[in-house]
Amino acid sequence: MSSQPQGPFEWKVLHENTPGKGAPEQKLRLGVLISGSGSNLQAIIDAIESNALPGVEIALVMSNVASAPGMQRALNHKLPVIYLPWRKVPVGAYLGEMNANEVQIAGLLQLFKVDLVVLAGFMRIFSAPFVERLGKRIINIHPALLPREGGAGEAYTLGDGTQIPALRGLHVVRAALDSGLKTTGSTVHYVTPEVDAGPVICQQEVSIEPGDTEEILQERLKSVEHHLIVEAIRQLSSL
Repeated sequence: MSSQPQGPFEWKVLHENTPGKGAPEQKLRLGVLISGSGSNLQAIIDAIESNALPGVEIALVMSNVASAPGMQRALNHKLPVIYLPWRKVPVGAYLGEMNANEVQIAGLLQLFKVDLVVLAGFMRIFSAPFVERLGKRIINIHPALLPREGGAGEAYTLGDGTQIPALRGLHVVRAALDSGLKTTGSTVHYVTPEVDAGPVICQQEVSIEPGDTEEILQERLKSVEHHLIVEAIRQLSSL
């Protein structure tokens, strides 16, 4: 495979017709990247199969973990699945270009004609060149509340006016508990070079109950994420 994918990513064309002849609507083709159980992937699959996401299809599922249960979920629904091990990036690698892993992913996105990349529990951070190449064609689910005003900033303002810290990076569910917060939530946002700082697409607050453990709170957040990721894709498919 060449060091760089050839040509730009092409965005979808809706309702493309030739004069005097109707053409079928092109579906929004998703590339879903996972590292674990794939419960958000399953939510997307269920929404598509129940026609809650008309005009949307999953073109490709990729995982960087060979044992990820989400891969079997995809196979159960006869979806294309690729295991792509994430190779260690050499120390001192040039940060101004995509690394070898990203070059492979970019090539596969083009090969499978992916319109929108959905990071559904994908536990790797992409470089700025990769993210910038995709633009607003890559979204992420984050198990915390990010500021509505573009996703940047250090605080999120709750519905009652209270401000809580915007938790970014890994282990944010544990951080919400350790901080003594009474409310957390989940956010679907566009991916930008700055981690967990892209414009917000949709989000929902979730109460932290007395006695919550990290596992209990994580499960409550997941049920919210399943709704949010479908809603985000629905919104983007109508653009």
